[in-house]
Amino acid sequence: MKFYQLGSQLALACTAVLLSACSGNDENATASNGEQTDGKETVVMVEPTGMRVDDNPFFTVSELDLQYPRFDLIRNEHYRPAFLEGMKQHLAEISEITSQTALPTFANTIVPLEISGQLLNRVATVFFSLGSAHTNDSIQKLEIEISPLLSAHNDSILFNSALFARVKAVYDSLDNAGLDSESARLVVETYKDFIRAGAILNVDGKEKLRAINNELAELGTVFDQNVLKEVNESAITVDNREDLAGFSDAQIEGASEAAEARGLSGKFVIPLLNTSGQPALSELANRELRQHILETSLGRGSSGGAYDNTRVLSRTARLRAERAQLLGYPNHAAYVLEEQTAQTVEAVNLRLATLTPPAIANARREAEELQTMIRQEGGDFKLAAWDWAWYSEKVRQAQFSFDEARLTPFLELDNVLHKGVFYAASQIYGITFAERNDLPVYQEDVRVFDVTDVDGTRLAIYILDPFARSSKRGGAWMNEYVAQSTLMETRTVVANHLNIPRPPDGEPVLMKFDEVITLFHEFGHALHGMFSNVTYTTFSGTNVPSDFVEYPSQVNEMWAVWPEVLRNYAVHHETGEPMPAELLDKVLASRKFGQGFATSEYLMAALTDMALHTLQPEEVPSAEQLMQFEADTLSAAGARMDALPPRYRLPYFSHIMGGYAAGYYAYIWSEVLDADTVSWFRENGGMSRENGQHFRETLLSRGGSEDAMALFMAFRSREPDIASLLERRGLDSGMQ
Repeated sequence: MKFYQLGSQLALACTAVLLSACSGNDENATASNGEQTDGKETVVMVEPTGMRVDDNPFFTVSELDLQYPRFDLIRNEHYRPAFLEGMKQHLAEISEITSQTALPTFANTIVPLEISGQLLNRVATVFFSLGSAHTNDSIQKLEIEISPLLSAHNDSILFNSALFARVKAVYDSLDNAGLDSESARLVVETYKDFIRAGAILNVDGKEKLRAINNELAELGTVFDQNVLKEVNESAITVDNREDLAGFSDAQIEGASEAAEARGLSGKFVIPLLNTSGQPALSELANRELRQHILETSLGRGSSGGAYDNTRVLSRTARLRAERAQLLGYPNHAAYVLEEQTAQTVEAVNLRLATLTPPAIANARREAEELQTMIRQEGGDFKLAAWDWAWYSEKVRQAQFSFDEARLTPFLELDNVLHKGVFYAASQIYGITFAERNDLPVYQEDVRVFDVTDVDGTRLAIYILDPFARSSKRGGAWMNEYVAQSTLMETRTVVANHLNIPRPPDGEPVLMKFDEVITLFHEFGHALHGMFSNVTYTTFSGTNVPSDFVEYPSQVNEMWAVWPEVLRNYAVHHETGEPMPAELLDKVLASRKFGQGFATSEYLMAALTDMALHTLQPEEVPSAEQLMQFEADTLSAAGARMDALPPRYRLPYFSHIMGGYAAGYYAYIWSEVLDADTVSWFRENGGMSRENGQHFRETLLSRGGSEDAMALFMAFRSREPDIASLLERRGLDSGMQ
């Protein structure tokens, strides 16, 4: 059984988290948000939709391979009826469980609960996925309409006292149930889900929690839609070609086409990404234009306009704090971390506090180098945030005698994908890939691949959605359309989404090196889903703690710079010549370059996330106080630098409105495991099928079916060591 959160799907997959979605009427459907009482329980009543089964592709399981979605048949008008009918069927399935006269058992309570809601799962998976990957006005409107009803639907199940009584009875008799370890874990996790959702609250407490959940669902939708709309509307318009000095001819042509698409003939448009920093900042010589780009980026969500998110986030933080207290936790972070490998606020804060001083010290040393470069070029100004990427590239050129522009001709997308990402997976795990064009896609640039296991059997279907567009949120992420489960007899259908700028028609797709790393990273999430070999969907693939989920994907990044792999894919897109050995060596040698900046901008965002979510309700800053709260938090942590903004500022920090609230620390937490795992591969002979099989069998295939750290111990045979991370990020010299 899944509970869906409306909003961003962030760089992982369909993790089982509480979410929300949908109310409203149309000519074929009526949803009742009125409530009927059954004893002390509030039950959400959903009337029949009246739509025939054969009119709606969600009403039946897709007959395509591995239940691949029928993107060719799905239309906007199918979503609402499918949601309403899905919730109706789901409640009927719950009623069948609670109306039994037989004593509660694993077989008659936990298993039917686990497999309930299949229609709702089908529509929600596609709807939320396309809400991030290829949205439109109809989807965005429905997101707002649907959130209260789906939130109430979730609560009606989790607050169902008869259902909880049966779950508790199975939990209480677990010692005598004779279950295998994964089934026993499912009982425990199901019981905990009910407790953490408020199942033991009194009637008043449940009503308060119901109202909080309902409002949070609406706020999350508004926040995410504001971010997407503003990042599109904030695209930078440039009047003169001369101002784009530093861009390649292809980039200038792309900017011209983007302007034409907006009705700005003769001008040039530079789209923004959702991070604070923007790719153009390392390429544009025009300092005033760089300043305009960065100030526009940093001002998003807090300028008082139509998309101002300060009120939305302030209200969200307060409601989260109130909900945590209602459930018996001191703050929202404590509530979240109870289910993570970190476990406590104190453990996370200690890790962040330990890493921040050496990271900031490194960043300040880097800033001094950049200021020196400015003086050497005759500049008489102080380094500003819009100068950092531009002069960082100059320093990189001076230290390593190459610039990013020399790399891109050797980083063509198809080569990176087939000769890099797929090649590495084939070498390590024995799996193979074949592109297919017979399955429908939701957008013309989307590509689909069959994945075959080492024994020749079908393992999964892989979807790649590589390009940025106005209908797609920023960032990069993975999601599953179908999750692996031996109980459900399903195999994985998994998708990766990136935001690579689409070149003009006929031009090659040349990637930045960071984009290459991102593709390897997201494919690591995909592998985690593909290799899943568990019984229950609840534990499938990336359904693991959020501070563990980034670990396998970060491990997969190592193959992007593994010499054998890099040599294989880094070939010139026109001549086929390999990247020169001297350039290859410089790429590898420069891996630690800029780590002060990269680590610090990340830690700044993680610090503000934790600070916001450890507050009491009355301590949460108002909309007017929010940006000062961010500045004060960074100052108190010794992490504030005027020339180095956080990777995300609070009003466009989409991670913390989705699955990473009080969880953005997870990337650095997971990287401790990642760096230690890379060391293990190096110590044991590197890229080999034997090593890959060990990693797959002991960890990747197990999903969330066992304790996360127990899985790491099974793989590594010892606890993680932070030394490898400190050495990788150049922080070891700054640690005492």
